Amino acid sequence: MPKYDRTRSDFLQDAMKAVPFEYERAASVAEVCALLTQHGPDAKLIAGGQSLVPMMAMRLARPSHLVDLNDVAEMRQIAADGDYVRIGAVVRQVRLEREPVIRERLPLLAQALRWVGHVQTRNRGTPGGSLVHADPSAEIPLVAVTLQAQLKLTSQNDEMWMDAQDFFLAPMVTAIAQDQCLTEIRFPVWPDTRVGSSFQEVSIRHGDFALTSACAQVVIDEDGRCTHAAIGIGGAGPVPLALPDVAAQLVGETLDERVVTAVADAAAAGLEPEADIHASAEYRRHLAEVLVAAALRDARAAAGRGHIS
Repeated sequence: MPKYDRTRSDFLQDAMKAVPFEYERAASVAEVCALLTQHGPDAKLIAGGQSLVPMMAMRLARPSHLVDLNDVAEMRQIAADGDYVRIGAVVRQVRLEREPVIRERLPLLAQALRWVGHVQTRNRGTPGGSLVHADPSAEIPLVAVTLQAQLKLTSQNDEMWMDAQDFFLAPMVTAIAQDQCLTEIRFPVWPDTRVGSSFQEVSIRHGDFALTSACAQVVIDEDGRCTHAAIGIGGAGPVPLALPDVAAQLVGETLDERVVTAVADAAAAGLEPEADIHASAEYRRHLAEVLVAAALRDARAAAGRGHIS
């Protein structure tokens, strides 16, 4: 009997299939943490699967156990809690887009969500998945560091809050421990009424990963001067970058074109972007300067209207 010869297409088809794995559907955070402890580094968590499933198909991720979070009700909540909005890690991104409390109290997050993939992506994608995946071009991580969000990390024996700024270590590398699950994100709400925000991005096509992105949120008083500001840049470094020292240069200023230009230049000057097949380092730095200026202009205009944008 002739020996079967595998063709190149056979190997390519196999390469686009995940390795075999066991599937378990958790019903509570406690059960999730118990499964993580039981299976160790061979376990992966899944909710929307918009990042993990493609990586599994390409065999860049090879978990032997997949733990589904979609039945964990405590991770699907959105609540306005005093000076914070608390968002469960497995809330669908499309729900965040449509939620009035997000548009009213976290306008920068609402604006950023419009840039996240496509509507089909957002129908399944979750904020927790985006944060843990830690792509330096991703929109939700950039908003989290810019607004100084806090992340709740839960294990079988403990829970802790970590500043988003400390969570991202390198491209697709975070400070989360193997036995921890990101269960909640807590965003601080700026209480002022004259708040304006803007999220800007350039990508090869809408829905693609950003070549560079920038966001800004400002408060303008009745005299037209800035009293509080935050600026962030994504896609121009190994992690999303908040620039509090640069943003501090806006405080006390009227945000005229001279100030906007100077601050945008300062924001870009401190960057050390890397070149790749999509863009040179110089182009990414140029985009950062242009996008920071655009974000500041839009945020200034929104704040000047006297309401949250």
